[in-house]
Amino acid sequence: MANHKLNINDIALETGLSISTVSRVLNGKGDQYRIGKKSQQKIIDTAKALNYIPNQFAANLRTGRSNTIALIVPSLNNPFFADLASNINAEVRKFGYITMISDSDENLEIEELELQQIMSRNIEGLIIAPCGNKSEHIKQLHDQGLPIVCIDRYFEALDVPFVSTDNYTGAFNATKHLIENGHSMIACIQGVQQSTPNRLRVKGFRDANESAGIKTYSIVGDDFTVQNGYLETRLLLQKNEKPTAIFTLSNTIAMGCMKAFKEMNIRIPEDISLITFDDHQYLDYLSTPLSCVAQPVYDISKIAIKFLFSTINNNNESNIYQILLQPEIKIRKSVRRII
Repeated sequence: MANHKLNINDIALETGLSISTVSRVLNGKGDQYRIGKKSQQKIIDTAKALNYIPNQFAANLRTGRSNTIALIVPSLNNPFFADLASNINAEVRKFGYITMISDSDENLEIEELELQQIMSRNIEGLIIAPCGNKSEHIKQLHDQGLPIVCIDRYFEALDVPFVSTDNYTGAFNATKHLIENGHSMIACIQGVQQSTPNRLRVKGFRDANESAGIKTYSIVGDDFTVQNGYLETRLLLQKNEKPTAIFTLSNTIAMGCMKAFKEMNIRIPEDISLITFDDHQYLDYLSTPLSCVAQPVYDISKIAIKFLFSTINNNNESNIYQILLQPEIKIRKSVRRII
C-alpha cells in the first residue's frame, strides 16, 4: 500500500461519487455534464487533500497534446546559452507549457540523436540553436509540420523562423572601438568557424580593420570554449609582434584568454586590451570590468517564444519570421587608449 499511486478511483471512494463523475470534474468538464457545484467542490477539495497528481501521460493520449516544447542549445556550460535557456523556460511557463532542455555539446551527431529522442515524446514545438552547418534534419521536421524557431545560430538559406543578433554590426563596432583607441595590431579569437554568428562576427572584424586601412590583424581559434581562448592567447603572446588588443568572439573564449593573462602576469588594460562578444553579470565584477558586445538575450527569448506559439496556435498564417536584433557595445575598463 505504501507504493500505491493515488488515482481517481481513490477520490471516487473517498467522495462516494462515481469514477466518471470524478474524471469529468478533474478534466474541467463538470459544468458541461451538469454536475452539481457541491459535488464539483467536494471532488476538488478531496483531490487537494489527498495530493492527487493527474497522470499527464494519460491526458496526452486523450487530447493528443503534451504541453511541452523542446529547447536544444550547443552548450549549457556557456553562460550565454544558459541565460537563453533560463529566459525561454520562464516565457514558456507563461503559456502553461513546460520546456525539455537538451545540450548538443557542439556535436552534430548528438544533436541529431537528441532530436530523435525528443520527437518520441510528442513535443509541440522546438527552439534550437543548431551546432553544425547541416540543416537537413531540421528542415525535415519543419516540412513535417513541427513548429520550429532557430535562435542565435540559424541557416540563411532555410525558410525557418529565427531570432538572432546582428552579429556583423556588433563585431564591426567592437573592432572600431579598439581602432578608435589607437590599436592597429588586433587579434580575433573566433569560435566554431562554420556557425553563422561566428562567420558574421569574423566578417565584421575583418571589414572594420580593412575600412581603417589596417592589414596587420590576425584571426585564430576554432571553438567557443575556455580551452580555445587559453591556448590561442598563449600562442599569440609567443609571437615577436604581439597584439595590443584581443577581441574574443564569446565570453567563454574571454575566460580562457584571461586565464592565460593571469599565468603570464599580463595586466588588462595596462599591458593588453580585451573586448568580448557576449555580456554576463560577472563581467562587471572582474578586477578589470570587461568591455563587451551585449546581445539582447531577453528580447531574443521573448520574440522566439512569440513566434513559436503563434505557429502552435495556428496564428502564423504561413509567414516566415526572421529577425536580427541590434546588440549594444558596453564600454567598461578593459580597453586602453594607446595614442
